[in-house]
Amino acid sequence: MMNAKENALRIIRYDAPERIVSGPPCVGVQYFGCNHECLLTGGSHNEHKAGESWKDVWGTVWVKEMDGVMAFPRENPLARITAFNSYKWPDPNDESLYGMIFKGAEEIKENRLNEDKFLLGQNRDTLWERAYMLVGMENLMVYFYDEPAYVREILRRVMDFQLGMAKWYVEAGIEMAGLSDDLGTQRSLLLSPDILEEFFIPEYKRLFTYYKERGVLINFHSCGHIEPALGMFMDLGVDILNPVQATANDLSKIKKTARKRMALMGGISSGLVESGPPEAIARDVREKMALLGEGGGYFCRMDQGIPVPTEHMKTLYDTVEAYGRY
Repeated sequence: MMNAKENALRIIRYDAPERIVSGPPCVGVQYFGCNHECLLTGGSHNEHKAGESWKDVWGTVWVKEMDGVMAFPRENPLARITAFNSYKWPDPNDESLYGMIFKGAEEIKENRLNEDKFLLGQNRDTLWERAYMLVGMENLMVYFYDEPAYVREILRRVMDFQLGMAKWYVEAGIEMAGLSDDLGTQRSLLLSPDILEEFFIPEYKRLFTYYKERGVLINFHSCGHIEPALGMFMDLGVDILNPVQATANDLSKIKKTARKRMALMGGISSGLVESGPPEAIARDVREKMALLGEGGGYFCRMDQGIPVPTEHMKTLYDTVEAYGRY
């Protein structure tokens, strides 16, 4: 029986894995600010209560509206173009930011937590999400047409930062990078193919190429309807695409398109796991493993990280364990 890491690699490569699992085995490192931590206290979403607000290292102000739910960006430091010249960009060479990467990697090594696991580094809010957190989503949508040079400069600066952190991640020895931009709504892409091609793909290529040339696997998160972007993801070199939202995509079409080129992770409706009953969850898991797992290329898990009954989550994992065999 092959170990968990080898089995995951074979899933990613469509190379005769032994079993379907819920995800690649990983231990993670990240820079300070990756998860919208408060610039002053270091507290992130889970450490703030409803009604509290804070400013992150980018100058974006977050407001926690409900306990147990991620906060929302409510003040955008680059909403006005006139703010650009005085804006202080976070520096990827600031040790107070990147130092957490090496501290985390050393702790993982000392405690031997990376045995049979990938060391993963996070470039969360890779480009699109970071840009609208800085500018405001409505403003950014307008600026694509009214102020394209401004948008290009914002995107370039954001990617300069991500590349700076990527170099530290590679130095720390990561084997997988977690990237994320939610590009879909429930019915369509948020951005047109023309906007993606003109503004985003050139910047994405800088980061993706850097990682791929150094043998780092790329696990890319993008919620919503992402079928029209599958070609982009594969051309950029995504190794694993998640969460493959069940209610927003034709999963059969996605499997057919991605087969042998890109692994999929997710596919189990979070709404179903939340509502149950367990029998329906188990049935859906078996159906999705048959649909998406054929030949490899599938990690079976819930397609959104929301609170669900423990019994329902256990049903999901138990069903994968019992029936996830090739």
